[in-house]
Amino acid sequence: MASDGDALLLLQKEFPRLKSYSLPSYNIKYTRNGKNLRYKLLVQIPSVVSASKKEQKIVEQLIKKENIIGIISDNRFGVYNKQIPSVYITHQLKVFSGITTWITSKIHQKIIKKFDECWIPDIKGEPNYSGELGHLEKHNLNLKYVGVLSRFTYQKLEIKYNLLVVLSGPEPQRSLLENKLLVELKNYKGNVLFVRGVLAEKKIAASSSIEIVNYLLTKDLERAMNQSEIILARSGYSTIMDLAVLGKQAFFIPTPGQYEQEYLAEILNKKVIIPFSTQDNFKIENFKELKFFKGFKREESSIDLNFFNFFQRK
Repeated sequence: MASDGDALLLLQKEFPRLKSYSLPSYNIKYTRNGKNLRYKLLVQIPSVVSASKKEQKIVEQLIKKENIIGIISDNRFGVYNKQIPSVYITHQLKVFSGITTWITSKIHQKIIKKFDECWIPDIKGEPNYSGELGHLEKHNLNLKYVGVLSRFTYQKLEIKYNLLVVLSGPEPQRSLLENKLLVELKNYKGNVLFVRGVLAEKKIAASSSIEIVNYLLTKDLERAMNQSEIILARSGYSTIMDLAVLGKQAFFIPTPGQYEQEYLAEILNKKVIIPFSTQDNFKIENFKELKFFKGFKREESSIDLNFFNFFQRK
């Protein structure tokens, strides 16, 4: 396995017996003001292109060193090789970026075409979870819909937490939301588990009804989610997949300026599945909306292992 930064550290904690390698970081910087995020991301495109070219060279070396016969790239643009089967995983065939959506979508589709196949973690028809993001009317891409994917499984456990907060995503928005929620939760009556989503060992003070942890590995987080009545999180696509598999009720706060998360929160809201609020406008009183939403219907998460025969065909 290969990655960079906190993502690599987390993978190493999850899979300590697997050999791992470091890849160049895209070093994407985010803003405090979500309105400016699109422009900041656009000016960083050259550095992302440079990092992806470095990725290609590292991948070529790893193929020879480890006798690799196939690649699965989770949105790593340069992790592919023409000599062996290379698969790209994404739910973003269309990349929302406001008025520049058609440009960012064309760029991403051009990247996808460099791979032999593109696997989309969603249902091909209706109902689905990615909407326009993962479904194109016209395309010339080699797409395969692999169904809902999650690392979690449903367990029927006694409810321990009235609310589970799962923070994630880039700074400074993660910290801004954390600070806001800790203030709002002072007025919340119920047991809370607050997962900060950071790998640092630093601890922060909590009240008697709020348990705070920096992060949880898969098994512990799976158990905590199964033991929770309501889950408060960003509307990231992986989180949506997890909640669908667990059949949970949730409340979303999209990352400011991330059009994808805002879109996903809006379509689930329109389907009367999950309510959401902007980060600036969130108040603990918003939880009253939950009674008008049905939550996720439990989905099965399984992948057809015949997909992996693909790596023997080239």
